[in-house]
Amino acid sequence: MDRTLRSGRLATFAYFALNGFLMGMWIVHIPAVEDRAGISHAVLGWLLLLLGAGAFVGMQIVGPLTDRLGARTVVPVSAALCAAAVVLPGLATNVWALGAALLALGLGNGCLDVSMNAHAVQVERGYRRPVMSAFHATFSIGGVLAALVGARTLSWGWSPAATLGAVALLGVAAAALSAPALLRPEPASEPAQESQESQESSGSPTQARRGTPRRIWALAALALMLMLCEGVANDWSVLQLRDVLDAPAATAALAYGAFATAMTVGRLLADRVAARFGPVAILRYGAAVAAVGLTAAALSPWIPLALAGWTVFGAGLSGCIPQLFSAAGHADPDAAGANVSRVAGLGYLGMLAGPAVIGPLTHFMPLNLTFFLPVAFCVIAACASGILRENPQVAGNPDRKCSSSV
Repeated sequence: MDRTLRSGRLATFAYFALNGFLMGMWIVHIPAVEDRAGISHAVLGWLLLLLGAGAFVGMQIVGPLTDRLGARTVVPVSAALCAAAVVLPGLATNVWALGAALLALGLGNGCLDVSMNAHAVQVERGYRRPVMSAFHATFSIGGVLAALVGARTLSWGWSPAATLGAVALLGVAAAALSAPALLRPEPASEPAQESQESQESSGSPTQARRGTPRRIWALAALALMLMLCEGVANDWSVLQLRDVLDAPAATAALAYGAFATAMTVGRLLADRVAARFGPVAILRYGAAVAAVGLTAAALSPWIPLALAGWTVFGAGLSGCIPQLFSAAGHADPDAAGANVSRVAGLGYLGMLAGPAVIGPLTHFMPLNLTFFLPVAFCVIAACASGILRENPQVAGNPDRKCSSSV
């Protein structure tokens, strides 16, 4: 294996871990930031929408920019922006300052999210086998590290400004140190050139560039549905055990822990499974398993079975989103950033929509029954898994068909 490619892969791991660590440090300090700014839970909920809005805008801006300048240029700048912005919420002393800080942090997070995924696609193309899921697992590991570090600094009595300021400095340094190992931009691919020639012969040379292909929007729709499912687990799994099954607070917290652990482990293993059986199988059977797991959690009258259901739900979902990102990036190497930004952007909106959709439904039915909406989304994703088969390459390998193993 080429040394440059291995270095590029290690650098990609570093940026995914850094992203997870930065966002995890913000999450750990939410209560302290809320107290410092003097706002209520309700106001914080509205301000968090600015975080999502900033991320969505950043994703849409940086996608085409990554295609133009190359991930090697955009990823370090995005990482430095995200790292520098993480200190801003810790400095906020009122609602307006916190709102501006969250908007900036969301912008940096969105830029880093898309650009590092675009570089991950480039690395995967070089390896000619699936490696995307492991990168996403590293993001989760970064979040776990942030929880451990944040818990320690809070126990020492460090202020949010001091802790997040130190994290910002370390993040900028890590972004700069990892930058030289990133891969250089690839030359225009032959398939893209042939496609352009065919467009010129048909009299519409810029038709494909004026709009996003329908297949990319289909992948984005699936990402929205599946990341909404992930958002439901993040926001409602603990409440389901506490309010529906009357579990003690400490036991209820295990629901999210089981889900998150299964997601991380599943992503560490998903690349090997995808290499053996193909991305269609990962999405089809992963989404189906997730549907079974969430159904078990929703209908279970016993706490242990509910915890098992959340675990199975996380394991099933774990490999699905990376396959969608990978397919979007490989669909057109010359527009990988823009395509990933569409899929990631709608997916991110789906994750934010999780609490917004489930909350109102609880006025009409018990919380556990609202989970059948994400169950339905998992079933739709399983049925639509053939969308991945349209891509004639798996991880950039023209000799391996997506449909050959399913």
